[in-house]
Amino acid sequence: MKYSVLLPTRNGGPYLGNCIRSILNQNYADLELVISDNANTDSTPQAIREFSGDIRIKVLRLETPISVTDNWNNALFAASGEYILMMGDDDLLLPGYFTKMDSMLERHERPDCVLHNAYSYVAPNSIAGNQQSLYSRSHFQFGPDLSQELELSKQHRFSIVRDMFRFKVRIPLNMQTTLVRRDVLPRFYPPFPDHFALNSLLLTGKKWAFTPERLLVVGVSPKSFGHYFYSSEQQKGLSYLGISPDFPGMLPGSELTNGMHMWLNLLKENHPDELQSVDVDRGGYVRRQAFFWYMQRKLGISKSGDFARRRGDLSLRDWMGLILSFFDAASWSRFSKMLSFSKKSAAELQWSSLQPLPDVADIAQFSDWLTQQSKLGKET
Repeated sequence: MKYSVLLPTRNGGPYLGNCIRSILNQNYADLELVISDNANTDSTPQAIREFSGDIRIKVLRLETPISVTDNWNNALFAASGEYILMMGDDDLLLPGYFTKMDSMLERHERPDCVLHNAYSYVAPNSIAGNQQSLYSRSHFQFGPDLSQELELSKQHRFSIVRDMFRFKVRIPLNMQTTLVRRDVLPRFYPPFPDHFALNSLLLTGKKWAFTPERLLVVGVSPKSFGHYFYSSEQQKGLSYLGISPDFPGMLPGSELTNGMHMWLNLLKENHPDELQSVDVDRGGYVRRQAFFWYMQRKLGISKSGDFARRRGDLSLRDWMGLILSFFDAASWSRFSKMLSFSKKSAAELQWSSLQPLPDVADIAQFSDWLTQQSKLGKET
């Protein structure tokens, strides 16, 4: 078996059919679709039964709900393919994915990992009450070092991980945008299983290939973690993931940033030799949280008193880190963007590259729209 597509799902029934259909309609035989049904109580079983005649499907049914990370591992341990692709139940695979991957694997002599880009699709009512569909032309904005197809050297990959410890993210931390050889993929660990796995692979993988091509659509729906995070319902998001961030020196604020601090600590514990000269940048962490506080205040989610109390949580060392932000170009750029977004919606304020899709109702229609735009020769 060449490809195993992992599809762990928890009550994603309304979106699941589109995702499964996009995988099975690839007209590619040498694959399996491993669906881990996490004790779903919605329409998930019916959605799966619609495709029960396809021999490429393997369904794992859990009778008691488990955490997101455990559900990912449940699907991974049942996989038999040489390469692993992880999908969310609200994502969608674009036509020709496996054919294009075959070509990439041949050109780069079967690398451990293939990193690529994607589109983003935001379903209605997913971010701050958006009433219509939204999308982004690129799920991730790569830097100039990743503008064309290439193989990432060991030094290049280490520099990417080193910048993670400075809270500078240079590759997407979504598992969907990296195809991985099953024999090198570590088991998944909380709090964000894909974040830890991808950075571990950057350190240990023998060969990484990259293409800027957008090969799938990463979706955000009302049941995904992105919905909870961008809609300022972080506690519900933590409950969805089954995690509770906690570490010495933790500040209130973005739980995504707190989760990042946790998996960076875990990464250093698991790779002490590779990361012996690298430590979590406290200044970078504090700046990230301070930006989040400012954003919450700008959105009207927190009050001025909350902002003042959070400032009181900062130590003298933390204040010194904030002062150093005045000499950091990236920090100035982020702050200036925040100041210029006063007329943007709450969704656009938090995700500046989003654009409206007034005549698109779901992710499948978005895929059709992309095909139409391509036929018309329009840039998407």
